[in-house]
Amino acid sequence: QVQLVESGGGLVQAGGSLRLSCAASGSIFSINAMGWYRQAPGKQRQLVATITSADSTDYADSVKGRFTISRDNANNTVYLQMNSLKPEDTAVYYCNADWGSRFHFRSWGQGTQVTVSS
Repeated sequence: QVQLVESGGGLVQAGGSLRLSCAASGSIFSINAMGWYRQAPGKQRQLVATITSADSTDYADSVKGRFTISRDNANNTVYLQMNSLKPEDTAVYYCNADWGSRFHFRSWGQGTQVTVSS
């Protein structure tokens, strides 16, 4: 099992920055990739960014050039640095881990609210 705990959300003005953190625990050696998703009210959850165990990253088009995903292996933590925030970035942000070898499983954090005011 992999457990995830997010932190770092909050209220920020448009153009500002926030950094989200996701601390993983449990079977961390089995993690294949981690990512951030977000869900705005009335909308489906969408992928924001991912990072693999080989440090390959991918981003949604809407956040390219503004958000950066990174990880600290020593602390089993993944970060999402969000710059130039826009009101449309307002959502609950969820950390996700894909883990397992023979079978793949997914774990989710509890979510952290990000609100960007105009």
